[in-house]
Parts: sequence; structure tokens; C-alpha cells
Amino acid sequence: MEKTESEKKSPVSDVGAWAMNVISSVGIIMANKQLMSSSGFGFGFATTLTGFHFAFTALVGMVSNATGLSASKHVPLWELLWFSIVANVSIAAMNFSLMLNSVGFYQISKLSMIPVVCVLEWIIHSKHYCKEVKASVMVVVIGVGICTVTDVKVNAKGFICACTAVFSTSLQQISIGSLQKKYSVGSFELLSKTAPIQAISLLIFGPFVDYFLSGKFISTYKMTYGAIFCILLSCALAVFCNISQYLCIGRFSATSFQVLGHMKTVCVLTLGWLLFDSEMTFKNIAGMAIAIVGMVIYSWAVDVEKQRNAKSTPHGKNSMTEDEIKLLKEGVEHIDLKDVELGDTKP
Repeated sequence: MEKTESEKKSPVSDVGAWAMNVISSVGIIMANKQLMSSSGFGFGFATTLTGFHFAFTALVGMVSNATGLSASKHVPLWELLWFSIVANVSIAAMNFSLMLNSVGFYQISKLSMIPVVCVLEWIIHSKHYCKEVKASVMVVVIGVGICTVTDVKVNAKGFICACTAVFSTSLQQISIGSLQKKYSVGSFELLSKTAPIQAISLLIFGPFVDYFLSGKFISTYKMTYGAIFCILLSCALAVFCNISQYLCIGRFSATSFQVLGHMKTVCVLTLGWLLFDSEMTFKNIAGMAIAIVGMVIYSWAVDVEKQRNAKSTPHGKNSMTEDEIKLLKEGVEHIDLKDVELGDTKP
């Protein structure tokens, strides 16, 4: 996937963007666990909390644009609305999938995003993958599956929600890169345009979604200083998480983002064992080891594919469009043969 000018950075900044995404994602999971768990503050309103996240992100974007720290480029409103709808469907469907399905099936549905993203990129962008990349993806999926999937129970409503969540999330991640490339817009600029739309819609419909999930309205929740602190911390981490997600997909691809994203799963499992006394079995350790090996193989496979593509097209584009051929013919027809033979040039 080509990158916009604003995304063409050094390998060091690529690593920095990915590190920001891993750290902020793991941090927000830890903060939300404390905020939403029954042993913590019992704030069970996930969709509304996501609305708070995007409202906070939108505020940061407005301040950045107002102070001149970032520039606002034009993106058609209908594309922003379409993207926001897909993104919000992804959030709601993920919450419903977690509620209606077993943890095991929920994890399997998340793992299925990798092949779904690959198929969508093949359909939308005609992107092909070498056998090394396909093999490494399978290793990652198997490794993460071993350490996360437990009991697997399926029901009709849960299956439909899981399919909707997988498709909408995969389409959202591909759309981020497509919009950045299509309109030459940077990661933060695109995020600052979509965040207000997502914030408004989630804050309006989120409480009703949460009521359906938990049977309670957010207005009945008794706020404490501890809960407020966790909400603000979660919102602050969400800003970095959202920005880094757009940065990573703008720099890499939706498939790479999904594969490397499972590193966050490994980190969450490890931190859960260290901080929250979660169980760590041989099965977990073996699965994490296989997943990490798969990620290393994936990085190697991507480099092999890039080198192979570079060798097959050493001078860049080696084919011309019909318009270029037409212009070339017109140019030849207007060249004086005598001038060519003598090596003269007309003024």
C-alpha cells in the first residue's frame, strides 16, 4: 500500500508509531479493566465510553487545528459519514458479539479478521500475497488461537453479530488507508474529521446500546472520583490509541496491522498474569511463543516480498496507460525527421 507524503517516514518513526499503538492499546485495556470490572468501579457502559473517547479525540483535533499544529484537508462529507457508520457498526457489533457469544468464539471471530482483510484487500485493491506471507499468517493465527481460545459455543444471533463485527472492522481498517491515500491526508487530519461524527452518534445511541447489553442506563450510575479518574485516563489513552492506529495503517497495511496487532494480545495476557493474577498455563505460554515466531516470520516474509517486487520492476513502472501511448504517438508525429537525424533541437 502506498503511503501519503505525510506518512513516508524513517524506519525509526515506523517503529515509534507501532510502539505507541501497542503501549496505548495495552494501557487502555488495563484502565478499562479496572473501570469496568465488578472488582473495580463497575462502569458497564462500553459503547458510551467509546463515545467519550472520540469526543476527547475530537476536542484534541479541534485544538490542534485552531492552533495551527495540524492542517485540515478536504475530504467529502459523504465519505466521512460512510466511514463513521462502518466504524460505529464495528464498535456496536463487537460489543454485541462479546455479550452473545462465548469467549472462545469471540476470540475465533477476532482471529478471522486476518483472512477477511486479506480477501477484502484482494477484492478492493487487487492485492496478492506470496506463499511465505500466507504461511506466516497461519502460524500467527494458530499461536494466538492456542493461547486465547477456550470454550466455543455458537448461537444464531451471536454468529450474525460476529460476522457483522468482523466484516465492518476489516472494512474500516482498509478504508483508513484508502482515504489517506485517495485524498493525501495525514493520519491525525483524517482522525480529527471522523472523530466528531463518531462521538456525536455514539453519545446519542450508545446509552441505548448499553441499556440493551446491561439493562441499565448510564444515568443510574453513581460516579466516584476514582471512576472519573479512570474515565479520563481511558480517554487520554484512547487519543494515542486512535492516532497510532491511523498512523500504523497509513504506514503499513490493514493485514500487517492485524498480524502485528496480536502482539497486543500477548502483552495483555502477560500483564494480566503479572498485575491481575490471571492464570498462565503451559498452553498460554506455548501459544504466545508460536504467535511471536509467526510474527517474526511475517516480518521476514514481507521483506522477501518487497525484494521480489523490486527485482521484478527495477525501474519502477514498466507499462504505459492508453493516454500515455496516445501522447507519445502524437509527439512522434510532430517531430521533424531531419532534426532527429542531425541531433538539432527546435527553439
